[in-house]
Amino acid sequence: MIFSGTFTALVTPFKNGKVDEESYRNHIEWQISEGVNGLVPCGTTGESATLSHDEHEQVIKICIEQAKKRVPVLAGAGSNNTKEAVSLVRFAKEVGADGVLLITPYYNKPTQEGLFQHYKYIASEVSIPIIAYNVPGRTGVNLLPSTLGRMFREIPEICGVKEATGNLQQVADIIEECGDKLCVLSGDDFTVLPTLAVGGHGVISVVSNIAPKLMSSLCVAYKNGDLKTAQKIHYQLNALNRVLFVETNPIPVKTGLHLMGRMTDEFRLPLVSLQPESLTKLKNVMQKSGLI
Repeated sequence: MIFSGTFTALVTPFKNGKVDEESYRNHIEWQISEGVNGLVPCGTTGESATLSHDEHEQVIKICIEQAKKRVPVLAGAGSNNTKEAVSLVRFAKEVGADGVLLITPYYNKPTQEGLFQHYKYIASEVSIPIIAYNVPGRTGVNLLPSTLGRMFREIPEICGVKEATGNLQQVADIIEECGDKLCVLSGDDFTVLPTLAVGGHGVISVVSNIAPKLMSSLCVAYKNGDLKTAQKIHYQLNALNRVLFVETNPIPVKTGLHLMGRMTDEFRLPLVSLQPESLTKLKNVMQKSGLI
């Protein structure tokens, strides 16, 4: 499967209010050199909600250019406006994305039938591999396994799901519903190993922004049948996984990259800098992990 293993949900660096292209390209290059299997620009971690349409397209295009087909690029192109999503997906395809990550429509809380029709319409307008992104904690709606199964059977472009409910029963239900041909990716770093254990295929990861080699090594070890090493890495990452969600993602992970000297810790409102108590926690964990 092209979308298996470790895919990094890339942060978007800013400098003086604009996308910091140099830092972004350097970050992408480092990710590839550290062994990640793919890249995801313009997801939640990439602060897509505060990017203008021009910036959204810029960030996707830069990522594809920098990756140079060395790893697949899964472009974040979702919206709660179906026609707007079509426009973003069309652009991603035109500039060479290998697939798109489409979040379930947020805020307007569609029914399960509405979810199905949303994805069906997008696929009918632009044919490209689609990974559905299910994160009820942000969207207010849960893409149920039965609906995903119907999508997988009836919409050829649906090839996977980023499952970010943190619910392993739902992950298992999806695999039971769809079989092993649907690419099931963990959307929560703390569930990567359990997701792999029940038949998942990898992760779209936040923590791999700062520890790409570790997360990639976890997935490789599991794939190679080395459960002991996979478990060891799982526990190495455990404290990082916790601290990177001490405040709203991507505030902690971008701050961590700033502590590593890789980019500024500039955010756009309504996101603000990490609070002092949380910053102390982050520094302590990163120091113990040997990252700073």
